[in-house]
Amino acid sequence: MKSNYKKLGPYIRQVDVRNKDLSVTKLLGVSIEKKFIPSIANTVGTDFKNYKIVRNKQFAYGPVTSRNGDKISVALLNEESCIISSSYSVFEIVDLTKLIPEYLMLWFSRPEFDRYARYKSHGSVREIFDWEQMCSVELPIPPLGEQKRIVDEYNVITKRIALKKKINENLIEQAKTYLRSIYGQKKFFKSTTNLDKFCSSIVSGGTPNRAVYSYWDSNDIPWLKNGEIKNNLILSTEEYISKLGLSESSAKLVPTYTVNMAMYCVSDISVALSCVPLSTNQAVLNLSTDSFRKACFIYYLLMTFGNSITSQANGSAQQNLSKEKVILFEFLSPILDDKAFNFFEINMRERICIAKEIVSLNNVQTLLLSNLSY
Repeated sequence: MKSNYKKLGPYIRQVDVRNKDLSVTKLLGVSIEKKFIPSIANTVGTDFKNYKIVRNKQFAYGPVTSRNGDKISVALLNEESCIISSSYSVFEIVDLTKLIPEYLMLWFSRPEFDRYARYKSHGSVREIFDWEQMCSVELPIPPLGEQKRIVDEYNVITKRIALKKKINENLIEQAKTYLRSIYGQKKFFKSTTNLDKFCSSIVSGGTPNRAVYSYWDSNDIPWLKNGEIKNNLILSTEEYISKLGLSESSAKLVPTYTVNMAMYCVSDISVALSCVPLSTNQAVLNLSTDSFRKACFIYYLLMTFGNSITSQANGSAQQNLSKEKVILFEFLSPILDDKAFNFFEINMRERICIAKEIVSLNNVQTLLLSNLSY
């Protein structure tokens, strides 16, 4: 143990207060994003008397880690009391003059903590990160003033990120509202067309063989998955493939400012605009155009009116779209040299700048969390 590290055990204690009188009705769960979220469990006929009560500034975590991939579900409650399933462990800090909850939550937010918790989990049928293991966690516990300073710095960045995200959300709504308004003005349009005619290229991607290490051993080419498409802008991806992986698979390199459309497990339209050259898996349809302005228009067109496409999805286990149905999506073809369409281009360029700033702010947060270990 480093000289400035302490075992967490003496600073925390378990809390087990049951909702026997049904005084608390707000039911939440804990996500792998380390937040309390509304429960999605089927609670019909459930007796909530045995559910655990979580108070403000108390923690809850799911000891079973094998179902969460590389993450451990742990969160700090910063709102009114709630109830959670008895499968969760609830705990609180013993002495708030020695350790503040927000500082401890920063430690839990580090990817290094997730890796530690997964490594220490044990069990034959399912892996558990039990209370004893939680108490054995070692972390630096500086003086209270230093803890508050670190938390304040982190919160300033968090608020800045939230503000930037809100601005981007407003820009999206402005573009969608503007698109709806101009569709009522015939002067902006010339004829009916479809995606197949409007786009210069429409291709799906592919997945290099996972068993071939050389296809995945470099960061040569960003590789976008269906689940990363959330009506967003793509500046980076969760995974990358090598040039060899690209050349020896059905994956394709698509240019910057390609509209990426999720094709699997869809109920509502979900598109992205890739701001870097990238490849995608087979569950993504990539719509390339011959201009940035066209790409902006198609992106907002699909976000605004694209649910008429997703309504055609089919499949028993999951709702999937077919390329054949997507490319026949009809719409009024815009007069793209009209100054009115400058709006979409300016709007998108502003969004891209903000998205890049959010990435930079997230990097600062990551650096701040990594510095906690020093």
